[in-house]
Amino acid sequence: MHSTINRRRAWLAAFLASAVAAVLGVGALADPANAQGNPHERGPEPTESSIEAGRGHYSVSTTSVSSWVSGFGGGTIHYPTTRRDGTFGAVAVVPGYTGTESSIDWLGPRIASQGFVVFTIDTNSRYDQPGSRADQLQNALDYLVDRSDVADRVDADRLAVMGHSMGGGGSIEATRDNPAIKASIPMTPWHLNKSWYTVTTPTLIFGAENDSVASVNSHAIPFYNSIPSSTGKMYLELNGSSHFAPNFSNTTIAKYSISWLKRFVDDDTRYEQFLCPLPSEYAVEESRGDCPLG
Repeated sequence: MHSTINRRRAWLAAFLASAVAAVLGVGALADPANAQGNPHERGPEPTESSIEAGRGHYSVSTTSVSSWVSGFGGGTIHYPTTRRDGTFGAVAVVPGYTGTESSIDWLGPRIASQGFVVFTIDTNSRYDQPGSRADQLQNALDYLVDRSDVADRVDADRLAVMGHSMGGGGSIEATRDNPAIKASIPMTPWHLNKSWYTVTTPTLIFGAENDSVASVNSHAIPFYNSIPSSTGKMYLELNGSSHFAPNFSNTTIAKYSISWLKRFVDDDTRYEQFLCPLPSEYAVEESRGDCPLG
């Protein structure tokens, strides 16, 4: 008798839980991070195909920021449309010398659809030097967190920077000035300063084999070598590519950038498999780094 009642109660509890989950749209879609103890994991179990895809798990919306805003040249915020998964880590992306937002805007929806808020920005002047671009990256992050239309979607403690050319140099400088930044991705970076021994932010540097503007031997590699070994760092050289490779949709840049941001902004160790062992594929001429990542 008692066992029959207990079974009925258990069945009723399970039925009610399923009904509630169906109404709320949770259950199978619930964030697996809660079960795994990491509240920052976003999206399903990653695969090689998922990080190479042109779009990820999340639908993305955008909002424009006027060029009249103070501290940088305006831009576009790309963000996951859903509110079901709470807040997201965020990354600001800046173009290179003479470049505009349009030269790096392909990264916006591609990274945002993997579970990030991405701010692709313009600079105050196309001729701004790396130091100014570093300041503008920080200003853009401050705007994103404090004043933007999507501030309530952003986790202010999980921010990152990316940049191309002088913007890449600016992204390294930004992390030197603000060690609280969780990740940095300089792409074919240029900077007169070659020594970054005080950088503690995990840094993924993309070089390009045929870069005649910021040759890897004068820029990307010395930058990488100068970052202390105690800092998580990686260098990937794009096979047969020019300085302007980051200005066009590039699966190699996207897949490893997504993995780096997931690993260090979201602390999502599911993505370490794509970074360690070090990448070895035709698109990568050379890779350097320490595994496992710290």
